[in-house]
Amino acid sequence: MSEFLAELIGTMILIIFGGGGVVAGVVLKKSKAEGADWVVITLGWGLGVTMGVYAVGSISGAHLNPAVTLAFASIGEFPPWSKVPMYITAQLIGAFIGGIVVFFQYLPHWKETEDKGAKLAVFSTDPAIKSIPSNLVSEMIGTFVLIMGLLFIGANDFTEGLNPAIVGLLIVAIGMSLGGTTGYAINPARDLGPRIAHAILPIIGKGDSNWGYALVPIFGPIIGGIYGAVFYNSLFVGEITVLFWIMSFVVLGILIIALITELKKHNDAISNKNDSSKKQII
Repeated sequence: MSEFLAELIGTMILIIFGGGGVVAGVVLKKSKAEGADWVVITLGWGLGVTMGVYAVGSISGAHLNPAVTLAFASIGEFPPWSKVPMYITAQLIGAFIGGIVVFFQYLPHWKETEDKGAKLAVFSTDPAIKSIPSNLVSEMIGTFVLIMGLLFIGANDFTEGLNPAIVGLLIVAIGMSLGGTTGYAINPARDLGPRIAHAILPIIGKGDSNWGYALVPIFGPIIGGIYGAVFYNSLFVGEITVLFWIMSFVVLGILIIALITELKKHNDAISNKNDSSKKQII
């Protein structure tokens, strides 16, 4: 099997079990799993990643995530760079196909579900509180932790065949601890591929595909992933590069923008409340 096909199949498995399948079971009406909680989703995600890594890890390394591919390439863990576009293309196609498989798996349930947001949630992420700078930060932090965790795992010796299970537990931990803000895409392919599937599939009663948010789960994971890799290399390997400083300034800038945005919203809310109180008194 080629590396291209391996990344495609591995990412498809990830979506069937995790990104789409378990979410569909929880949110779509008249599913046997309807109403199961966030813990079920995070476990499904973790097991989906585990199965994907078991399936193709020995062939392609099972990146299954453009953020992982770019992060590893940025520190020389994935030479040559010429393979990066091929890996990312395979991941996007695999995620797209995985979304289509989930659509057919739950075919009778789309017409039973009126909630357009729930239907979209099967395919892509959406923030609990929409605030683009803060949402971007959430995805950055989640993917930063993902890449750091993968590098920690890679630095240790485990019983043969255990690594994919450890990686799956890492995904569960990220989901439970950090996923409540944005649904933790932490993977551009996981969000974009199925979002495209949602846009083109004849899903009964669907709404729009929320393209206004789509850039967040693309750039957040990429920025956070690359920074996680160069941060690890600078701290644990002692290789402080120009890219580390560039990414540090980028991340710091985004954090400041997010903080200023939230403070402004808070001050505006207080101001509006005070104005409303004055009008009532008058």
